[in-house]
Amino acid sequence: MKTLAIITGGKSPEHDVAIISSRNIYKAVDTSLYQVVVIGIAKTGEWYWLKEQSIFNEAIVIGQDSQHIPLCIMPFDTHPIRLQEGLIPLEVDVFFPIAHGVYGEDGLLQGLLEYCNKPYVGPGVLGSAIGMDKDVAKQLLAFNGIKVTPWVTIYKGDDIDWTRINALGFPLFVKPANMGSGVGVEKANNLEELKACIDRAFTYDIKLLIEQGINGREVETAVMGNLSPKGTGVGEIIVQSGFYTYENKYINSETKVVIPAEHLSQTTIDLIQTTALKAYRVLQLEGMSRVDFFYVNDETFYLNEVNTLPGFTNISMYPKLWEAAGLPYTQLISGLIEVAIERFAMRQALNRSL
Repeated sequence: MKTLAIITGGKSPEHDVAIISSRNIYKAVDTSLYQVVVIGIAKTGEWYWLKEQSIFNEAIVIGQDSQHIPLCIMPFDTHPIRLQEGLIPLEVDVFFPIAHGVYGEDGLLQGLLEYCNKPYVGPGVLGSAIGMDKDVAKQLLAFNGIKVTPWVTIYKGDDIDWTRINALGFPLFVKPANMGSGVGVEKANNLEELKACIDRAFTYDIKLLIEQGINGREVETAVMGNLSPKGTGVGEIIVQSGFYTYENKYINSETKVVIPAEHLSQTTIDLIQTTALKAYRVLQLEGMSRVDFFYVNDETFYLNEVNTLPGFTNISMYPKLWEAAGLPYTQLISGLIEVAIERFAMRQALNRSL
């Protein structure tokens, strides 16, 4: 039996959401195939082995429990994860990183796992980094003919080209370039609000996107695989008030997930699915991703962004889309692990010598 290590927590503002996702994954793992261990990353960055299913403690603070054992990482060792006390190895065959946001899905954790020389779920270093940076992702998508929401990128400390931004028209959305789950995203209806939003967003990132507000429906599809990825149908997020903020994603019980999305023609559904698979390849994604769109009408839809480590909470779209496609939660987790092992085997077979 293989040992699966779920990695959760992390240093980002999405720390708590990652823990919720990891609980669901833990419960869904096929225990006839995998023994599960949980590795928690504290908000300060230290790694711990979370013993005795302490992940299910609703008041969990990673690193502040007698059942949380400090770990150290020994790159390229046969047993890369070891207990600090005595360097006793923690057996791991495959990793499932579910640390949302910066330091978790931006390529940094993936790079560390590459040094551990073990399979891991989700995109690799390059795909993760591209997918996390909304500005870089948009540039690549637009260059490859995929319609994206019009935007202007600004950097902290630079002179802002207000004329170019005003040309987008109000309302505008301000987004930190490297945040997920709607963290730091705000809507501005006029110039005064915009300047205040920019000031607040710069506390999260040194690069921001100012995006044109699109009056459209928020629809999403899920993708899984490596060289021959497959996608699901299309679902819709319906927010009763405001827009899809962090609170509306994880706190507001009035936010609805509708699968399949209603009143879309089959032609539009096919186009969204085809565009999602093209974007997956353009952005160098592997393993899994959720691809989000703004649908205006059958002739016009925009790719909003990709999420390379989508949520696995009770209301998360990624597992719900696969369930609607006929792949139950447990089989989805097994499938993602198999895809990770497949990619690892492909890379191991490459010639690394001159």
